[in-house]
Amino acid sequence: MVVTLIIACEVGFWVLLAAGLALRYLARMPKTGAAVLLLEPLLELALLIVTAIDLKNGATADWKHGLAALYIGYTVAYGHYTIKWVDVRVAHRFAGGPAPIKRYGRDQLKHEAKLWLRTVLMAAVAAALLQGAIWYVGDGDVSSLRSWQATGLRIVSIHGVIMLTYLIWPKKAPEDRTAAEEAPARPREETLH
Repeated sequence: MVVTLIIACEVGFWVLLAAGLALRYLARMPKTGAAVLLLEPLLELALLIVTAIDLKNGATADWKHGLAALYIGYTVAYGHYTIKWVDVRVAHRFAGGPAPIKRYGRDQLKHEAKLWLRTVLMAAVAAALLQGAIWYVGDGDVSSLRSWQATGLRIVSIHGVIMLTYLIWPKKAPEDRTAAEEAPARPREETLH
């Protein structure tokens, strides 16, 4: 049941995202679209509740519970960022908004470092949820949950190495760009009220 709910939450995330953005830009109902986008965290809350109930009802703590914690951590760290990322592109395509920023050199490294910090947050949230589950289970077998904590650390390490490649091999702007093109206007940062 937990795996099915994880899949349903992932599908639900993209369905709510598409519906919210369609309401904002195609139907010209920005407040309704924002309200739909604000429903996203309810999916993760449902997953957290079902996972806790599953463990309380005597389910053996296994990979499904670890994956649920990692998924919730990912959504906490990257959910809002993903919505904003897609929002800028949809606004550009369908509502005449500014083009997404293309980053090069130090700006790209700074952006990648911020993404890495999001990954650290994801792993920390997942580790905290997994530790809570370990304490909740008590004397039962929690080796799977501990291995998911280690998986979070591996993800942080791998992403850190990828981020450092932008320091070693910075992404360079195309040579035919003019100075005006290299400093594009920042896209509007819309808040979801």
